Amino acid sequence: MVQDHSSVLVIEPSQGYVRVGWGELWAARELFYFLAWRDLKTRYAQTAIGAGWALLQPLLSTMIFTVVFSYVVKVPSDGVPYPLFVFAAILPWALFARSLERSTLSVVTEGGLIKKVYFPRLIIPIAATFINLVDFAVGLLLLLGMMLWYQIVPPWTLVCLPLFVGGAVVTALSVSLWLSALNVKYRDVASIVPLMTQLWMFASPVLYPASLVPEPVRVYYGLNPMAGVIEGVRWALLGKAAPDWGMVAVSLGVVTILLGGGVMFFRRVERTFADVI
Repeated sequence: MVQDHSSVLVIEPSQGYVRVGWGELWAARELFYFLAWRDLKTRYAQTAIGAGWALLQPLLSTMIFTVVFSYVVKVPSDGVPYPLFVFAAILPWALFARSLERSTLSVVTEGGLIKKVYFPRLIIPIAATFINLVDFAVGLLLLLGMMLWYQIVPPWTLVCLPLFVGGAVVTALSVSLWLSALNVKYRDVASIVPLMTQLWMFASPVLYPASLVPEPVRVYYGLNPMAGVIEGVRWALLGKAAPDWGMVAVSLGVVTILLGGGVMFFRRVERTFADVI
């Protein structure tokens, strides 16, 4: 008698809006490692200075911003040397901007993989976002060196840094979930994102302190989620005056809403990715 040991795997489209599929995401963690490692290797492949770009880009931006906004425009920096003030903001901003731009393109970029095999599509923008923490870590080492140069001892608030770095990552992921899904059908989104990030930077306290924003409207300024993140990173790293916690709370609330809505929207439309790409 011959026994049939074959099995049939039935894959059904997700139902409803709110199921994240944590079990599927955990089961696909090796794919997450593969996508992140491949992105990291290809990013600096065939470049002359390799990972040195992770230092050179923010360093050159800091030099230019210091000349223009500190020496020419005379923007205050809350008592902190302006190069440190702006570099401490460029790090989380670069983490956010790079993650947003790469994650927005990620689903279309992985179109060939999506058409061939089923896996939780959420892995794609998550991997494209988290890999940018490597560049952030490299830049953070440079910032600590700059703090030694200016004889600034890292304060106890440094222990709070992971909270605000996590805020930058979650903010980028929450926005990119919307944009990466929209980019599958409307490729104009990919062209809009670079312009959007440039305008968003000037609307965030990267080059100026949030204290320049009139106090009565500072809470509403927190509707920009990166405002609370950047002020929090400066506070954690440089020990400057504590940020407006009301503004930070508003920023966290906005991120939570964006993330929840982004996950539901992405899960809702992911079933059409293979047909549209």
